[in-house]
Amino acid sequence: MKKSAPALTLAAVALAATAGCSAGGSDPKPGTGSGGATTAEMGHIHGIGVDPHDGAVYAGTHHGLFRIADGSATRVADRVQDFMGFTVAGPEHFLASGHPGEGQDGPGSLGLIESTDAGQTWHGLSLSGEADFHSLEYRHGRVYGLNSVTGQLLVSTDMTSWQELSRAPIADFAVSPTDADLLIATTQEGLARSSDGGRAFEVVASAPLMVFVGWAEDGTLAGVTPEGVVYAADDPTGEWSERGSLGGQPEALTVQSSDEIYAAANGAVLLSTDGGRTFGPTLEE
Repeated sequence: MKKSAPALTLAAVALAATAGCSAGGSDPKPGTGSGGATTAEMGHIHGIGVDPHDGAVYAGTHHGLFRIADGSATRVADRVQDFMGFTVAGPEHFLASGHPGEGQDGPGSLGLIESTDAGQTWHGLSLSGEADFHSLEYRHGRVYGLNSVTGQLLVSTDMTSWQELSRAPIADFAVSPTDADLLIATTQEGLARSSDGGRAFEVVASAPLMVFVGWAEDGTLAGVTPEGVVYAADDPTGEWSERGSLGGQPEALTVQSSDEIYAAANGAVLLSTDGGRTFGPTLEE
């Protein structure tokens, strides 16, 4: 067990990460869809992904999905919606969860939704009204999701039927790029590892307490502490080395490679091209 003070800090950050979660709350009016967006307009950021189709960065936020390119961000399709979970499954293929925006029809929790045109349009796949995934990952032909409504870690091979893996108190998780049964998760006791597909987890004593984690296709692992300090490792049970700092409370983390790491802090999307040692803004002031 870790000391209780860091555990409480992790719980506070996890709660802050869901502070934007609402079912059709008050949202800003949509813009024109052609201009840039400010950090304030993006609001709290819940997920970051890179589209392999064109390399554009997308951020799922409390106020919609934003495309970040050439130093500016544009709300995709002028759709104001609360994206609580967001991940890129393939070229122009996105998966998400969350809540409808003001004036939009649908249940308070959208379940798993899908876009095959880079976020221009969305359709429901499963668990409408039953699931609000705050963490999503697509790997090995499977969708893994952390349902905040029930506390379940779920998995699906067809995006419609789901299997419960566990109900461990997890804040975030990541799946190995080479082994569908190897997962890591952030908990109040510390980083935890599962070798049976997420059914049981054991705390990794050598790892720092982290709130968000990511696992790149090249095998690079990275995580960020509640204070915004970034660590990296080659193996979950190996040595975790301190890299740099986000300079604020973390909101999301996506690890693209050993060099390229995206993170969100203080409502801004940040990019590191040196493995997390330094971070800079993706948006021009």
